[in-house]
Amino acid sequence: MKIVPDTSVIVDGRITSIVQEEEFRGSEVIVPEAVVSELEYQANRGRETGFNGLSELKNLQKLHKDHIITISFVGRRPTLEEISLSRGGEIDAMIRSTARDIDAVLVTSDRVQSEVGKAQGLDVVYIRPEVMEYEELEITKYFDPETMSVHLKENVVPMAKKGTPGNIQLLEIGSRPLKHSHIHAMAREIVERAKSDFKSFIEIEMEGATVVQFREYRISIARPPFSEAFEITVVRPITRVSLDDYRLPEKLVERLRDTAKGILISGSPGAGKSTFAQAVADFFSKDLKTVVKTMESPRDLQVGDEITQYAPLEKDMQKTADILLLVRPDYTIYDELRKSRDFKIFADMRLAGVGMIGVVHATRPIDAIQRIIGRVELGVIPSVVDTTIFIDEGKVKAIYDVKLTVKVPSGMQEADLSRPVIEIRNFENGELAHEIYTYGEQTIVMDVGATGAGSLPQKTPVQKIAEREIEREIKKKIRGGPVKVVVKSDKRAQVWIEEKNIPQIIGKKGKNIEELEKKIGISIGIEPLESRKREDIFEIPVEITGNYMVLNFGKDAIGVAFDIIVEKEYLFTATVGKKGTIKIKKDMELADIIKHALDKNKAVLARVRPE
Repeated sequence: MKIVPDTSVIVDGRITSIVQEEEFRGSEVIVPEAVVSELEYQANRGRETGFNGLSELKNLQKLHKDHIITISFVGRRPTLEEISLSRGGEIDAMIRSTARDIDAVLVTSDRVQSEVGKAQGLDVVYIRPEVMEYEELEITKYFDPETMSVHLKENVVPMAKKGTPGNIQLLEIGSRPLKHSHIHAMAREIVERAKSDFKSFIEIEMEGATVVQFREYRISIARPPFSEAFEITVVRPITRVSLDDYRLPEKLVERLRDTAKGILISGSPGAGKSTFAQAVADFFSKDLKTVVKTMESPRDLQVGDEITQYAPLEKDMQKTADILLLVRPDYTIYDELRKSRDFKIFADMRLAGVGMIGVVHATRPIDAIQRIIGRVELGVIPSVVDTTIFIDEGKVKAIYDVKLTVKVPSGMQEADLSRPVIEIRNFENGELAHEIYTYGEQTIVMDVGATGAGSLPQKTPVQKIAEREIEREIKKKIRGGPVKVVVKSDKRAQVWIEEKNIPQIIGKKGKNIEELEKKIGISIGIEPLESRKREDIFEIPVEITGNYMVLNFGKDAIGVAFDIIVEKEYLFTATVGKKGTIKIKKDMELADIIKHALDKNKAVLARVRPE
């Protein structure tokens, strides 16, 4: 018997078992060059399906050498244009043509190919896609109840992250580095099993990268040229929780039940955002008896069967949103919002009346709102987002209420400065934490909450805005060089620039500086950078915590570089971290110097590092 297998039945790895069945034993297997070209094209693009298909052809060659079958390759190689049009059926048409020319049986597991072949009068054997009984993958042997993720890479000992959010350790879970052949075999098993398991999907397949959702495991496979070596990363949620496990304030539960329609869940990677989003989804679906859907890429939320999970339709999440607007769910979980397009889709669906819950990467509670600024019109934000929930170490650490009002922003005094202001308030106690408003062409996100002990002297919002405006105007008039602006009061500011630029700023008979003072509305002093005064030096609180000596600057100083001075001597320069501190290990010589100064009741001083 002459048989012509198409790409589908070779890629799924079943042709070698078929030709060994009694009905097909001794068959002449004729492989069209179009099939080889398509597999080669996929393999060159780093796709696992291409490599799987080529491995299956090698298995057929082994059967040929063992005289179980005969194999030959016929036909012409398709052009690049024909390969690129394979989705439109060009390659399938060439395979059917080969079967017709040599009067062979077409073997396929592609239903459309089978129906078209029969319509054209071909003798077709349709191999129904096999749904295999669920079995554990080899990679699952690396998991135990505490394992969150497994990291496998060729020539590296297997590693795993174990613990719970906020208490995670990266540990070696093997004794020997993995060989290329071993990790390649695991990757092939993952792809083949994902095609035959009805609860698993190949989410993404690109050049050098494949993402698979296999049951509860999200598996990312990377290979050259995308990565320098073969790598498999497997992530699995270690727990599925309910909203009750978070012990949320009853006030927040009532808000979720009655009024919250635009929610952003934020936190850093691994903080537990998706786990909380799953709990919220189950709450809306089971407790409130509402219709809940998800938008995910890839689909990895562990939700109940009653919640349908949608991926990007034809690789476009906007098309998914269009379908969802027709389905009209009560709530949709959007995991995750990253690009401007994601935020716009989220806003469009929310404004269309769908309850939306978005998951966003953020390191501070306010960052979730800041990421939407500029992507959605400012005045519309409170209509899109009414509640933000910040997750850290698997716990709810902050809840913000978002509302729009018209008022004079905090720190401003003139009544004619009244404008629309977005207020971000602490949900539990109602205290104002941030304000968002426009000032000229700028969008201002102002921290108006209380400042902790040890922070830098707090400037008013007007002073901060004035500093930015003055700096912007100065930089317009000079040809580069550093500019330092400090507003001393509501009536005076001091500017330091390079001495060569001072005449240009002052202007003839002080004309330029007078115009700038009138525009900004305060008096401006100009001095060369070299004469910067000692008043920029201030004492900084120090405390010893665990293995560190901690210099507390406060959140206003995050990202600012400071010179540290002890007993009138410069010690070192460092940048304030995201918690408003600079940490020094206690076993360092620098820590000994600071401790010695503190023991002698000497102050530790900080000075803003000149630009």
